[in-house]
Amino acid sequence: MADHFDPLETRAPDAREAALFSALPAFLKAAKQNAPGLARWLADVDTDKVTDRAQLAKLPVLRKAELMEFQAAEPPFGGFADPAALRGNRIHLSPGPLWEPHAPEPDAWLGARALFAAGVRAGDIVHNAFAYHMTPGGFMIDQGARALGCTVFAAGIGNTDMQVDAAATLRPRVYCGTPDFLKVLLERANDAGKDLSSFRLGLVSGGALFPSMRDDYRARGVDVFQCYATAEFGVIAYESAAADGTPNPGMIVNENLIVEIVRPGTGDPVPDGEVGEVVVTSFNPAYPLVRLGTGDLSAVLPGASPCGRTNMRIKGWMGRADQRTKIKGMFVDPKQVAEVLRRHPEIARARLVVRRHGDSDAMTLHVEAAGGASPDAKAIAATLRDVTKLGGSVEIAAGGALPNDGKIISDERDYQS
Repeated sequence: MADHFDPLETRAPDAREAALFSALPAFLKAAKQNAPGLARWLADVDTDKVTDRAQLAKLPVLRKAELMEFQAAEPPFGGFADPAALRGNRIHLSPGPLWEPHAPEPDAWLGARALFAAGVRAGDIVHNAFAYHMTPGGFMIDQGARALGCTVFAAGIGNTDMQVDAAATLRPRVYCGTPDFLKVLLERANDAGKDLSSFRLGLVSGGALFPSMRDDYRARGVDVFQCYATAEFGVIAYESAAADGTPNPGMIVNENLIVEIVRPGTGDPVPDGEVGEVVVTSFNPAYPLVRLGTGDLSAVLPGASPCGRTNMRIKGWMGRADQRTKIKGMFVDPKQVAEVLRRHPEIARARLVVRRHGDSDAMTLHVEAAGGASPDAKAIAATLRDVTKLGGSVEIAAGGALPNDGKIISDERDYQS
């Protein structure tokens, strides 16, 4: 049995990076011609110069709130999709609301690699319990599984008893859906005296796969793996199976995507290992999104996966990056904290902590000094007031004292007392 989907997965990292960034300028040039919204967004960008990560990091991050505004002004896609590539295809709607086009490629959402890495192979029957209604979730796995040569039962969500009956009849080897629904199916089958022992593999997303849940499934004979996916890009990263059926550490970034981890509220990449917002650039000509901020937090894991795949690994989903917080009746955004850092290069990292002091809100900016610097707390406090229009104190923290959890604003107010 082949260990990898194709040779792209085991390329030298430098070769992969060179291939991506040699293709990016021409892709961006064509995308600006075919997607007028993207052309307006990147109007001042010389695409010929975007040949490495440093140049890519100079481009603006497009966040979903902005994309929703563009879509509302110019429905359905805000000019960020190529109309010619969408003829004869579907349109999807996800919560937000955000419209997403269905690209014409057989595996447009890059699901096949994730399935293969979990151990799914051609000829397997896949019970696909992701939603097919409005959102593209069901189609992501459906297309990937069929591109891999699997047979797919389009179960969708709900109708639990019918799904149990169908699985008992079709005897699928693979379950795909949310982590918890598999347990629902197995317990309902047990109550009904139905045999679902054919399930041996699971690929899940859209919810937390807790270690205890994974262990429970393994005890039932089902090895379950997870992938990180969004409606805009499909499968961004995925787990791979070790020889004993357990997951290798981290999630491997999918081929043909450029993933960055940036400081929330900015477009600035963080050092490897530091938690930040996942920002993705794709090579999808139908929906050419460039530096889209997913709003999700993650961090880069060092080194390559033991499975032999050499692409970047991330820790998976670690929470949300949107930390906009109301303080004393006014919103404070991570961008404002980032502006304080920009004005004070002597600060390496910062975290704004909000608490209650008596009957009032109180905010404190905790800062770590850059190497060898001596931050002036009073000067930083003055900048904090100038940027946020709110008074707050500043505390100098020891190097490495601030938690590495991606939080720029930490709301620690007790709303129960």
